[in-house]
Amino acid sequence: MVWKRGGLVAEVCTKPRARVALLHLDATQPVVLEGTAAVIWDLIDGQRSEQDIFAELESTFEDQSGQMQAQVEGFLASLEAQRLIEAARGVSQ
Repeated sequence: MVWKRGGLVAEVCTKPRARVALLHLDATQPVVLEGTAAVIWDLIDGQRSEQDIFAELESTFEDQSGQMQAQVEGFLASLEAQRLIEAARGVSQ
């Protein structure tokens, strides 16, 4: 699956991008991403697949528990449920 950021999402980030605050315009509470979650957000560009994102993370972070892929999939599902990301259309998946 290739993901892109939702069209109705406002974003505010710190410099450097250590923290990102997101708000879907129909939501009442923002979502604040830090650390690895903020890195994943930066990798969601409408071009990278879940596997591409996982590969980038795997090259940067150690997966000592062997659970990274499942955690990334769960995190992406959470972002989708909050309508912060959506499936990219017209991109080969």
